[in-house]
Amino acid sequence: MPRIIIGSYVVRFPLGGLQSWMLQWLLGFNRLGHEVYFVEKSGWNESCYDPRTRTMGNDCSHGTEVFGKLLSEHGLGSSWCFVDASGTYHGMSRDRIETAFRDADVFIDHMRLCEWPEEASHARMRVMVDGEPAYTQMHMEGKTKWAARGLIEYDRYFSVGMNVGTPRCSAPSAGKDWRPIFDPVIPSLFPQVPAPREGPFTTVMNWQTIEPFEYRGLTYSSKDLEFRKFLDLPRRVRATLQLALSGGEAARPQLNEAGWKIVDAQDATLTFDDWRGYIQASRGEFSVCKNYFVTTNSGAFSDRAAAYLASGRPVVMQETGFSSHLPCGRGLFAVRNLEEAAGAINEIQGDWENHSRWAREIANDYLDTDRVLELPAVSVTK
Repeated sequence: MPRIIIGSYVVRFPLGGLQSWMLQWLLGFNRLGHEVYFVEKSGWNESCYDPRTRTMGNDCSHGTEVFGKLLSEHGLGSSWCFVDASGTYHGMSRDRIETAFRDADVFIDHMRLCEWPEEASHARMRVMVDGEPAYTQMHMEGKTKWAARGLIEYDRYFSVGMNVGTPRCSAPSAGKDWRPIFDPVIPSLFPQVPAPREGPFTTVMNWQTIEPFEYRGLTYSSKDLEFRKFLDLPRRVRATLQLALSGGEAARPQLNEAGWKIVDAQDATLTFDDWRGYIQASRGEFSVCKNYFVTTNSGAFSDRAAAYLASGRPVVMQETGFSSHLPCGRGLFAVRNLEEAAGAINEIQGDWENHSRWAREIANDYLDTDRVLELPAVSVTK
């Protein structure tokens, strides 16, 4: 049985969306017959966020409890390890995880965290999965402090920006051969339940995840910059639009005046069950994308949108170039401006049952873990 170890971050920021994101990868590989492990380190002092108190610290007990419980519910309760700021191992012991690394076929480093360089050197193959397309490559090309962390070289490089490394994307390749991969989803984890007739179109979003940065004379930012293009959308559609929002306090009066309903993102998605329930209570999703995803035509498509589709909730998402890789116009719409977004939402409202069915079909046919992860490029042989 091939052994795959995945390094990422969930314990440090244990909200429902991140728990779901990593669960899809771990359980997806497990269902394909792989022996899988999850590993994470604190990384730096006071790196653990406690959503109950909304404070940072070194106490990882909440993160290890909730994510360990979720993994246990899916048969992976003995397959994770977190190392806290004091060097204490939680979950698997140091001996057990080092033994697992020595016999590993593949080490997958999500987000280029570079936290296990010595242990990962024993794996037969080391793989990086880039979850911030364009941002990652610009910083690697510019040799910024972020790009300089860690000393790991990888055997293969993947990006969830489906256009990265091709002429379709304006971001640099940073000298790497980037292979495209979707963030996968397991549709059976998102059972279809009837949508409330008056349910809102929703999304879960951070207003600004990074400070604006410059690359070759251009300034790039997060969703805050792109949202302005769609501010008046509530006045154009026959639907309620709701944001489960983190940050953006200064913009909230303007959002409220324009007709957006706002709830607290953390309250709505504290656990995986809360996050899934929030999606199921929605009529569909409308979402803008990060500015650097859009302007570079990166082809980024979110794991969150995949979960909406799997739940039978149609998705209207700002175009990043993903329409070249997923069928759009039925259940999924790629929109560039206010008029296209309003037309898509009104189209869905007029034929919701069919668009719901088409949404689920896209998740099954294109984003299911069995399809995404069973790729020659992810083979455990070099």
